Amino acid sequence: MSKIIIAVLSVGILFITSTVRSADMEAGQQRATSCFSCHGTDGVSLSPNYPNLAGQSAEYLAKQLNAFRTGNRNDPIMSPMAKSLNDQDVENVAAFFASLGKGPQAPLTSGGEREEITAVAEKIVAAVEAMYQGAPSGVPATVSAGSGENAITLSVEDSSRARNIYFQRCAGCHGVLRKGATGKPLTIDITQKLGTKYLETFIKYGSPAGMPNWGTSGLLNDQDITLMAKYLQIEAPTPPEWGLKEMKGTWSVRIPPEKRPTSKQNDYNIENIVSVTLRDAGQIALIDGDSKKFISVIETGYAVHISRMSASGRYLYVIGRDARINLIDLWMKNPETVAEIKIGLEARSVETSKYKGYEDKYAIAGAYWPPQFVVMNGDTLQPLKIVSTRGQTVDTLEYHPEPRVAAIVASHEHPEFIVNVKETGKVKLVDYSDFNNLKVTTIDAALFLHDGGWESSHRYFMSAANKSNQIAVIDSKDRRLVKLIDVGAIPHPGRGANFIDPSNGPVWATSHLGDPTISLINTDVKSEKAWKVVRTLNGQGGGSLFLKTHPKSRNLWVDTPLNPDPNISQSVAVFDIKNLDKGFERIPIAEWSGITDGPRRVVQPEYNRAGDEVWFSVWNGKDQVSAIVVIDDKTRQLKHVIKDERLVTPTGKFTVYNTQHDIY
Repeated sequence: MSKIIIAVLSVGILFITSTVRSADMEAGQQRATSCFSCHGTDGVSLSPNYPNLAGQSAEYLAKQLNAFRTGNRNDPIMSPMAKSLNDQDVENVAAFFASLGKGPQAPLTSGGEREEITAVAEKIVAAVEAMYQGAPSGVPATVSAGSGENAITLSVEDSSRARNIYFQRCAGCHGVLRKGATGKPLTIDITQKLGTKYLETFIKYGSPAGMPNWGTSGLLNDQDITLMAKYLQIEAPTPPEWGLKEMKGTWSVRIPPEKRPTSKQNDYNIENIVSVTLRDAGQIALIDGDSKKFISVIETGYAVHISRMSASGRYLYVIGRDARINLIDLWMKNPETVAEIKIGLEARSVETSKYKGYEDKYAIAGAYWPPQFVVMNGDTLQPLKIVSTRGQTVDTLEYHPEPRVAAIVASHEHPEFIVNVKETGKVKLVDYSDFNNLKVTTIDAALFLHDGGWESSHRYFMSAANKSNQIAVIDSKDRRLVKLIDVGAIPHPGRGANFIDPSNGPVWATSHLGDPTISLINTDVKSEKAWKVVRTLNGQGGGSLFLKTHPKSRNLWVDTPLNPDPNISQSVAVFDIKNLDKGFERIPIAEWSGITDGPRRVVQPEYNRAGDEVWFSVWNGKDQVSAIVVIDDKTRQLKHVIKDERLVTPTGKFTVYNTQHDIY
C-alpha cells in the first residue's frame, strides 16, 4: 500500500514540476499583479474572505481560472479578470502561484457568486471615478495616531505631502472628510483596524471594481504608498470655508463684455473645436477637429473636470478640481480667457442657462468643498448667490456635513438648473426666473447621486446614484422623481448614451465602475417597458468611466480605464447597436497610438461634430508621452494619432456642438 502511495505522489510531483518548469514564471508574476490586492503579493491573502494561492497545485489553479473563463464558474470580480487571460497566461499565472511556498491556508471557496464587490473590497476602497487636486487644507503640523507599537507619526513635511496626494488622487471618490461616496469610507475607525500593510496592498495593486492600481501603474512610488497607508490612519483635517469674500478675492474680468468682439473674428469651424483636458498640466488644449491641429493651450485650474458650452455656442466654461473656473471666448481671433473665479477649494461641475430668453445670462458651479453651489453672471462670472447644500440624508434623515455638488444640467423645460447633491441623495431644481427670490425645489432621490445626462427627448434627466446602484429618473417638466431603477454595481455613465435597441426601442445606457455590465434602460414613456432595464450587456470588465454613441452611428463605445488589468485598461469595447447579441469587439487603442511605455489608460470616447469620428485619450503620466487616437466610426479603423509635447495627461474631451446641444 505504501508503495502505491509513494508512486502516486511521485507522479503528482513530476507533473507539478514539469508544469511549473514549462511555464514562464516572470510573465506569470507580471500577469498576477492584478490578483495581489485580494490574494496577496506572496499568494497569502490578507483576509480570510479570499483563499491563499501560494503552493496550490498548478493544475488546480489553472482549472479554476479556466472555469471562470468559460462561465462554468461565475463571479463579478473573477470572471472578467479570467476572461482577459489567454491559455498561456493561465498556465503562467497558475505556475507562478504554485511555485510559492505554502502559507497558512484559508479554506478554498467551492464556487458560488459574490454579489457586486466582495466584503474585503467593501472595507477598503472600491471604484475611483476620477482623480484630482483640490487645495491642501488644514494647518500643517506633526500628526500622529495610535499608541505604543502601533503609533503612527508624520512630520510636517510628510503630512503636507500626504494631504496633497489625497486631494489629487483620492478625495473625489472618498470625500474630503473621508466619509465615502463613490468610494468606501476611509475614516480611522475602519483604516486603523485594517492596518498599514493591508492598505498598502490595495493602494498599490488596485481592484477590478474600479480602484486604480496606483503603484503598479507608476503613478505612486512605494514610499508614497506607505505614506498614504499611514496617513489614512490619522484623523482627516477639516478644510476652511470659502464664502463671497474669498470668491471676490479671486474674481477677475480680464476683458469686459463691452470690449469683446461683436462677431466671430477667426476662421475656425467652432462647432468642431474639441476642448481637451490636460489634467496634470492645469491646462486645456483647444484642437481643431477638422485639421487635428492645436489652436491654443490655455492655463486653467488643476485637472479640469468638464468643459461646458454656453447656449449661444460662443463661450466655453471649464472648471478645475481646485474650483477655478475659466470663461473662454471662442469668437476672439485667438480664443482666450476673458474672466475667471475660484468658487471653493474643490469642485466638479459648471453649467449655463439654456432656457429660451435666458441664454448665456447665468452660470452655476457646484463645489465639493465647501458643499455649496454658486450662481454667477454668465458673461463675467460675478458671484451673485451662494446656496449651501448641507442637510439631512434621504434615508435616515441624519445631518451630513459634506453633501457635495456633483452633476449639474440646464433644464430645457423651465428656467432652472438641476443640481445633484451627492451624499444626501437630493436633486435641487434652482429656478432663476425671479432671481431675487430664488426658488429651490428639492426632490428626494437616492444616496450618492453623481453624474448623468438627458435621455433623447431632453425632458428626463437620468442621474446615477452610484453607490446605491441605481439610476434616478427626474422629470424636468413636471418637476418630480419618476422612478429609481436598479442597475449594476456603481453606475458611472458620464452623460450616458442614447440609441435604438432593435428589440426594445429607445434606450439610455450606463456602464459601471463595479462590474463589467452595461445597463440599457427603455425611455419610451408610451411603452410598458418604460424605465426598466431591458437588456444587460457584458463588457470587458469593471472600471468603466464613460460610454458614448452618436445619432449617426451604429456603434456603442465603452472604456475601462480604471481596470487594473492593462489588457483591459489599454483597450475599449465596441458594440454594434444593430446587433447587440453579437457581443463586443476589443479595439487596442493604446497599441494603435504607437506609445510603448507607461500605463496608457484609454479614456472617454468623444465624437466629432459630424459623428463619423470617435476620439480617445491615451492617458499617460505627466512625464510620459500621451496621445489622442482618432478612429473612423464606420470602419472602426485607425484614422489619425495626435501627438504633441503640449499634450500632457489628456483625459476628457468636449466637442463644442455636441456639448452645446447635449448630443450623446
